[in-house]
Amino acid sequence: MKQQLKKLGLVMAAAALVCVQTSAVSVKVPPHVKKAAVKKGPWVNLFDGKTLNGWHSFNKKGEVKNWTIVDGALVCLGAAEGDTGGDIVTDKAYTNFELEWEWKIDKGSNSGVLYHVIEDPKYHATYNTGPEYQIIDDEGWPDKLEEWQKTGCDYAMHLPNTLKKLEPVGKWNISKIVFNNGHVEHWLNGSKIIAFEAWTDEWNKKKTEGKWKDYPDYGTAKTGLIALQDHGHKAYFRNIRIKEL
Repeated sequence: MKQQLKKLGLVMAAAALVCVQTSAVSVKVPPHVKKAAVKKGPWVNLFDGKTLNGWHSFNKKGEVKNWTIVDGALVCLGAAEGDTGGDIVTDKAYTNFELEWEWKIDKGSNSGVLYHVIEDPKYHATYNTGPEYQIIDDEGWPDKLEEWQKTGCDYAMHLPNTLKKLEPVGKWNISKIVFNNGHVEHWLNGSKIIAFEAWTDEWNKKKTEGKWKDYPDYGTAKTGLIALQDHGHKAYFRNIRIKEL
């Protein structure tokens, strides 16, 4: 009986040693993962609530006249004709980031937030190069909207899921874009409504067969400016901040 107990004890000790070794392996974190986490930057405000410091008109110099500040919000006056000519962009370019902002629109309004925008005289609009987080009055737009034109969309590319919940027109919403080495997320009011990978075969198929087939530089830049769109309608933005990844 003693010999059996002794053997059992040896077996249990060996098993425990295996478990310890296995656990040690499972929790080991590669050094490069730790370094990546340390590199994440702090949140930085892109709008100080008082001025247009840090912003300028797309492809233009001089005073910005079609945007103003009202009660701590950056307001698009809707002075541009159509969807070009009035967008503003950040002075600084960004690569990988989390971008968060609050926004609201008036009835029948249309706007958007774009990223990786490239300034060059050959581009007549920010959307020639920059993917867009669409903002529009889904219910009050005067014409019929396709699903890919509605709020939260990766405009003309990817559709939101069923977690999309919009505040009524005139109320503030909270949105976020995450871009990290081609992985893209759109968030709306606390829910992740879109996730996709840029530059894949599927992404290229969507681009070349859809609205962007005649825009060869759309979405190809890995670094660029953040843009707020003037689509000829009023739109309001506040608490705009970014964290570089």
